[in-house]
Amino acid sequence: MFTVYTFGDSILDCARYNQFGIHPGQLVVRNDDERFPEFRGQDLSSRGPARLEHRAQDGATVASLPRQAANLRPEGRVAALLTVGGNDLLRGLIRDDGDDIAAFAQALENFVRDLPIRPVLIGNVYDPTFGDDKRNFLSVEPAIGRANHRRVNEVLADVAGRYGELVDLHAHFLTGDPSWFTATIEPSLRGASEVRRAFLGHLLTGAASG
Repeated sequence: MFTVYTFGDSILDCARYNQFGIHPGQLVVRNDDERFPEFRGQDLSSRGPARLEHRAQDGATVASLPRQAANLRPEGRVAALLTVGGNDLLRGLIRDDGDDIAAFAQALENFVRDLPIRPVLIGNVYDPTFGDDKRNFLSVEPAIGRANHRRVNEVLADVAGRYGELVDLHAHFLTGDPSWFTATIEPSLRGASEVRRAFLGHLLTGAASG
């Protein structure tokens, strides 16, 4: 049995943002062939027994991660999917000009280092404005916001490089359009599938497919 664990925020826990209650972890394990026929046969269940242990929670920050990992007892083949940082940005890091991002980096490293699951696939933070300053929805100058967004993504890439593998949601979502989002920043149904697409490629071709 291959078990996929999800940790983190609403990028992975976005079921309440679409009418079908679908989130990326579900689609990674078993595709919804009716709604996403292009992914028929492209899921973990098509390769053998697979299950999902969904622990990600909408609204989570890096401080939430240890609680999500409580009472873990991984057995057999496993992989972890992790998305975090977006809510940390919204709650203050977007304006950071001091040590807060360094504290975020240390907390993230502590969590991933101690997580008893490998591989761990870490998604970075996407940009719902598609790089267009006219779409800025935050009360901070775009230049400051983008610089700190970049710094958080650099932290995620660094930790992923040392403990796991980076899933570049930021780059992938820049190829999309506003239909990938709902409620300004949350993945829509299409967005949930696109998050799935980004993670699934790593799961099917990377170390987790062995």
